[in-house]
Amino acid sequence: MAERTDGPERERGTNEANSEASEWNGPDSDDERVDSTAEATDEVTAEATDDQTPEVPEDVVDEAERLTRLADEAAVDEAAEAYRDRRDDLVDDHDFTARVREEDDTLVLYPEEWVEDGTVRFDRIEDTDRAVEVSLSGPDHGAEWEAVEARNREIVDAIAERHGADHAANVRAFADFMGNHYLKPVDDATEEEREEFLTEYYPRNAWPSEEQESIVAESVGLATEVDDVPGA
Repeated sequence: MAERTDGPERERGTNEANSEASEWNGPDSDDERVDSTAEATDEVTAEATDDQTPEVPEDVVDEAERLTRLADEAAVDEAAEAYRDRRDDLVDDHDFTARVREEDDTLVLYPEEWVEDGTVRFDRIEDTDRAVEVSLSGPDHGAEWEAVEARNREIVDAIAERHGADHAANVRAFADFMGNHYLKPVDDATEEEREEFLTEYYPRNAWPSEEQESIVAESVGLATEVDDVPGA
């Protein structure tokens, strides 16, 4: 049986406990209270930042759109396939899959977990806002692009007549580059755009013969110097 305590001794013990309890109202110092508040604020800020950060960065979406357009306009199947492969690798780095919805000409980027064996499983979709949609019916496919392409065709035909098929093939590749990347005719190309074509686009996308490759710089010069083609 526990010994019962009465009188002054019991009262003294109770008062000491109440005194200790009243003296502790949280952290031991103002610094600890500030640290605690700062940590809580940081957590809320981090959560808000995570919510606002897109799963696929805007520059990646833009590049995926550009590669899709280039694939659509490619003159040969091998080039089109190369563009699509680059696009798919790009979005795959962010755990997304690219598809083109043919009925409304729209590029759609789906989270990979929505896709199984190449098919989108709609029963796996929890938040439709995670998908990214980009209309492909923009200016590259409109009247302005048609005007640029018409001008470039005239130049290609003139080069073929004056300088032969190999130069014309190179200028045709240059026209594809300028029309799809910059929406400009080849004779309006800047020095930087010519350099980009020669060093980056042509080696990866033109699929030239040895003869064409050996004269491509001259071909570009011929295209940019045309001054007597109608519309020049």
